[in-house]
Amino acid sequence: MATQPVTHLSPDEYIALDELADRKSEYKNGEMFAISGATFNHNVLAFELAALLGRQLDGTPCRGLTSDMRVHVPATNLYAYPDLTVVCGPPRMERTTLLNPTLIVEILSPATEGYDRGRKFDHYQTIDSLAQYVTVAQDRVQVLLHTRTPEGHWLLTSATRREDTVDLVSIGCAIRVGELYQAVQFEGPPAAG
Repeated sequence: MATQPVTHLSPDEYIALDELADRKSEYKNGEMFAISGATFNHNVLAFELAALLGRQLDGTPCRGLTSDMRVHVPATNLYAYPDLTVVCGPPRMERTTLLNPTLIVEILSPATEGYDRGRKFDHYQTIDSLAQYVTVAQDRVQVLLHTRTPEGHWLLTSATRREDTVDLVSIGCAIRVGELYQAVQFEGPPAAG
């Protein structure tokens, strides 16, 4: 995910630089981190996911947004570019940054898997509007769904078989795992699932 940081920037300085840059960067604690390029499988999964959800969101108050939509986590001052974001109802914006995502999806890579499942999810959990967080593995069949309960706890559901369905109740959609992974080619022996 990250390369060499440019340190000690204010959020306004980061946004100004990021809006002019050729590459996207994330921001945390005064540091700006360039985001590295994505693999073939990452791009296939992002495209399939956007297509699957896009069809289901037609005619609803929810809109899907690609990885070019920056999201701000005010409680921790993280600025990130999730792989896919869905906002339901009117978007709340801070300049060119979304503040009220309903659903966030991150497609995992070997370099970012630990961060996306751990610290980054810790940040995302503090967004009041966030109802569900999804991580999608690109090297095996695995979709993990975190759903916020009415009590504010997070419930984890795992889908590791192609015949599984992931219910995204927060946006009124479902993902058939086999459809999501239909064009993904794993290296080596077939992944379990």
